[in-house]
Amino acid sequence: MEKTLSDIQGRPATEGRPATEGLLATEDPWADGGPLNTLCGDFDLTEIIDGEEIVAYSPLFEHQDVLIKIAAKIIIHLQYNKVGEMFLSPLDVILEEGRQRLQPDLIFIRNERMSIAQDWIRGVPDMVCEVVSTGSYRYDAIKKRKIYEDYGVSEFWLVQPEHKAIEVFVIVNGRYVRHCAAAEEGVINSVVIDGLEIDVRDIFAKERFVRDFVRDKE
Repeated sequence: MEKTLSDIQGRPATEGRPATEGLLATEDPWADGGPLNTLCGDFDLTEIIDGEEIVAYSPLFEHQDVLIKIAAKIIIHLQYNKVGEMFLSPLDVILEEGRQRLQPDLIFIRNERMSIAQDWIRGVPDMVCEVVSTGSYRYDAIKKRKIYEDYGVSEFWLVQPEHKAIEVFVIVNGRYVRHCAAAEEGVINSVVIDGLEIDVRDIFAKERFVRDFVRDKE
């Protein structure tokens, strides 16, 4: 249920008294615990890496365009293969409280491990995906990948829109090895999400994605 200003103030708005009356009276509505801070808390893009807070900018159009196409493919697959659930950022994955609190672009958790999906994800998901934005390669492909590896995330997808490429890594003996990859054309597949295959042309070619999405829904 969505929060309203009246809910946050702890009393209903009545006729003749604006719902924002308590808000305007607040000394600093953006302070911790203030009504505007509370309303916007669900959209915090702050991550904690090695105990240090890292504030990210909102993603660019190309990033979101690619992410939505990947998510749509997975959602369609999960409608017919109910092996788990998928979630999108911003959603915190708390691998270690106070030290590693990340927001992968896409998260997948198998049914038998759904107990880690609480207020946030408290534990190690089965698969995460990071879509590289301009200037974020070292952060996503090196720093965050190493954290996912160290905490045992079974499968890691690295998506590079600039190169129209997707790489899939899986854990082998505690370290990531590349399971498959495709750039501009070709098919990648998942070990964790049983039966999932994606043609990268469906992700990076807009007209193809729309046509195939309509076909899949028929």
